[in-house]
Amino acid sequence: MYLAAVSRVCTSHYFTLLYLVSETPYTFSLIAYTCLASYVILLFFLFTFGYSGHGLELEKALTLSELLEAVDLHCHSNNRAHHTDEVDTERLVLRRGQPFTLTVQCRTRPLQHLTEQLALVLHTGKDNGTGIKVSGSEARSDKWRLSVQPAQSELLVTVCSPASAPIGLYRMDVVLYSQEGQLLQQIPAGQFCLLFNPWCKDDPVFLPDEEMLQEYILNETGLLYQGSWEDIHAVPWNFGQFEKDIVDVCFEILDNSLSALKNPVADFLQRRDPVYVSRVVTAMINANDDKGVLLGRWSGDYSDGTSPTRWTGSVPVLRQWSRSGGERVRYGQCWVFTGVACTVLRCLGIPTRCITNYSSAHDTDGNLQVDRYYSETLESLPGKRDDMIWNYHCWVESWMARKDLPAGFDGWQVLDPTPQERSDGIYCCGPCPVKAIKEGNIDLKYDAPFIFAEVNADLVCWIVDKEGSCSQAALQCHHVGRCISTKSVHGDKREDVTQHYKYPEGSAMEREVYAKAGLKNSVLNSTEKSLQIGIKHVQAVNGSDFDIYVEVSNKSFEDKDIGLTIVAKTVTYNGIQLQECHRKTSTFSVKASNAKKEVLRLKYEHYGKHLSEHHLIRITALLEQKGRGEVILHECNISLSTPQLAIKIIGEPVVSRKLTAQITFVNPLPITLSEGVFTIEGAGLTNMQEIQSPKEIKPGQEVTVSVSFKPTKPGLRKLLVDFDTNKLRDVKGCASVIVRDKNM
Repeated sequence: MYLAAVSRVCTSHYFTLLYLVSETPYTFSLIAYTCLASYVILLFFLFTFGYSGHGLELEKALTLSELLEAVDLHCHSNNRAHHTDEVDTERLVLRRGQPFTLTVQCRTRPLQHLTEQLALVLHTGKDNGTGIKVSGSEARSDKWRLSVQPAQSELLVTVCSPASAPIGLYRMDVVLYSQEGQLLQQIPAGQFCLLFNPWCKDDPVFLPDEEMLQEYILNETGLLYQGSWEDIHAVPWNFGQFEKDIVDVCFEILDNSLSALKNPVADFLQRRDPVYVSRVVTAMINANDDKGVLLGRWSGDYSDGTSPTRWTGSVPVLRQWSRSGGERVRYGQCWVFTGVACTVLRCLGIPTRCITNYSSAHDTDGNLQVDRYYSETLESLPGKRDDMIWNYHCWVESWMARKDLPAGFDGWQVLDPTPQERSDGIYCCGPCPVKAIKEGNIDLKYDAPFIFAEVNADLVCWIVDKEGSCSQAALQCHHVGRCISTKSVHGDKREDVTQHYKYPEGSAMEREVYAKAGLKNSVLNSTEKSLQIGIKHVQAVNGSDFDIYVEVSNKSFEDKDIGLTIVAKTVTYNGIQLQECHRKTSTFSVKASNAKKEVLRLKYEHYGKHLSEHHLIRITALLEQKGRGEVILHECNISLSTPQLAIKIIGEPVVSRKLTAQITFVNPLPITLSEGVFTIEGAGLTNMQEIQSPKEIKPGQEVTVSVSFKPTKPGLRKLLVDFDTNKLRDVKGCASVIVRDKNM
């Protein structure tokens, strides 16, 4: 012990004298050199003649005194190995369950025995209150562990997180202990973000398909589907999950959830579970209950915010929310909620894709039936409930194991961030296994009955006479849940996934599923009528006149006298009827086993001033057989198409080199447009920019604007453009750009 004490004194004085030699004047330096030489001789004798135990203790004391100097996190190589180099290369972003390396630089050559005395301490949470010690003594795969290898004047440290570690922001210290467990030195090593890891087979989000991982984790752009099931429109969307600071915004969203604000420690521990995290995300993307991101509005008045059709991507929404201190962003509708949720979930490491369900039922009471009421003159009447059918509705599917459910329900899970109905007291929906919906297991969590109705409900139309009596005019059992769509992993093509949600309409398996769900199948109770109506139309372009053809078929063996009323109304995509714009009434006779067509000519002057931003018209045809009192009703939604913007890229696409995009719009409407704004953005190309168009754009006039930007990332990128005016909204354009690295 005496030699150990002497060694500590000598070591302290040794470094002091080194400082004096280098920093003091000549006279004092001579004194310092003399003292330094004496200490060197003393140390030599202690090492040479001290017995081995005391010599080793002295050696350790000298070596361990301020041994650790700095830490290199190897951000670039680690991030590349963890598929996060698109997020950043100057900060550490990791995926759990996968090793990463760091280098601890030492003042002197480290000793072999120090490999067992080095450890890490991880701090989590806003106040760094939760500490996790990581040492080489831990060998279990469900615990943090490390290994240390000395090399020259460095220690090479390999660290591996468990595949069940909570995702989040971690602060890391490197610590050195004595053999007795006493803390000798502690230095900060920096921070890292930990994400879910779909490449790790032990992670519940593991997805064993590289093509799907490229699409559902790494692809920053995609397609959302709108329009109607008969006329599907693809709309480009910029997810931008790897854009600057987006990962921080995603964790900020989790930190502002109701559960995190109530009990941050418990919330952090639950972030190991993708079921929990994804459910929190669906609640936080809408701002109905909490400090969520988006406020929804479907009224058509967006004067105190941004029209939902203006958004072309998630990044401006997320940045606006974050920079405002969590102030909700105005406004979103289902595809915006879906696009933003997809960005957050992909960024956090959960494979996610966007889904569009055409003719999507909103069944508020769970009876699997949506009722519409009309007067005898086809005026819409209020129903007893708020049930309705959306022309289309968007949600996301996320891939994960469901250890909280019986076996067989892993895989794609429905998550819906659009605020429709409360679940456990808040506006969120899911995750619910897609397999549970198909098989009718509506008792499984979460929210299976509501989602089952979205794709399986019946539409029943009623005619209410002057006395208030109702007669059923239509029962459409196969109207809901059509052409369920997502973007294919094989390029910009649509993939129909309806078969994942339901068995073929009218099949034996469909009847079995209805029985399992405890619901009657209306198809079994419906009978084919002798009179039938069909509605067809040519391609309808916004600004043009077009024809609607209503065909009445008589399947019986007797002639029938018919009264037919055809009404055209503008509607929103979520089923709200706005304004009647045209109608036609006629009477005629249809011979037995024959058919007759009636044509409704719809002109722009009829519908133009009544259209919503969704460009939808609903055609309703009511047939009444004279003398029988039998009524039959049929409806069809028409999505008016608008011409796309033309985009021309000028310049050589190279990182950090200026490019110019020329964007051209031609006014398709027979009226003058004003207040035009082009909105441009693209992941890896440019942040959102807005450009004003000329004050007035006359019918048929061509307008071209230019915008410049410098690409920030190489690879295949997409520039997305939206154009909105006072009378025409939601005009889109997209251009692909292959950007080269500037070092190539």
